[in-house]
Amino acid sequence: MTKLYSWNVNGLRACMEKGFREFLEREQPDVLCLQETKMQPHQAEFEFPGYEIYWNSAVKKGYSGTAVLTKEKPVSVSYDLGFEDRHNTEGRAITVEYPDYYLVCVYVPNAQDGLKRIDYRMEWEDDFRAYVGGLKEKKPVIITGDMNVAKEEIDLKNPKSNRGNAGFSDQERDKMRELLASGFVDSFRYLYPDLKDAYSWWSYRFKARERNAGWRIDYFLVSEGMEERIEDSKILSEQLGSDHCPVELILKS
Repeated sequence: MTKLYSWNVNGLRACMEKGFREFLEREQPDVLCLQETKMQPHQAEFEFPGYEIYWNSAVKKGYSGTAVLTKEKPVSVSYDLGFEDRHNTEGRAITVEYPDYYLVCVYVPNAQDGLKRIDYRMEWEDDFRAYVGGLKEKKPVIITGDMNVAKEEIDLKNPKSNRGNAGFSDQERDKMRELLASGFVDSFRYLYPDLKDAYSWWSYRFKARERNAGWRIDYFLVSEGMEERIEDSKILSEQLGSDHCPVELILKS
């Protein structure tokens, strides 16, 4: 059994003071993918014994960034989406190769208020889909991270009032559907197609978390054909420390 986790920590150094280390010791992930680390590797005044750690930090300090902690040394590690001229300054993707699959840790760009960044988001989505499609031709792929979209109305508390907003625009939802149609399965909905009130992010405003007025925007997607390996797919909504909670995928050996 392999335990994979993903967590948008909204600043790893801050999260370290809010229960991150306790979470790591309690859950003992085989792999933990992080988004919004908001730091450079040299700023890490902490170690994680037993783990290899790989960083992809944004050029802009205190912004974005991803990291992967893994107990098993990967076959290979690569960063970003393979372009020299774009998508390589914000630290948004790390691909870790294991013997029987690729694991892609991703922090998808936010479309921002008023969909100010929607054009870039659409470009990113198309390039990302092509990138993981290329990987999938070699071996199965698992995609995890903050994908900044609630795909269906069941995936957020207030779909009607959020229609067209960043994270629930028709454009973003269509791109997620395109990604799934290209050969991926949403592991959580595969097991729990009708489960309501299951969210992974809550605004810091309006006591949203206390009221569970959230969004499910953190995912584990697996290549079609890997469904039989899914033991469970969980949202660890009780875990504090960020405005997101961790999500978990348990794979059968």
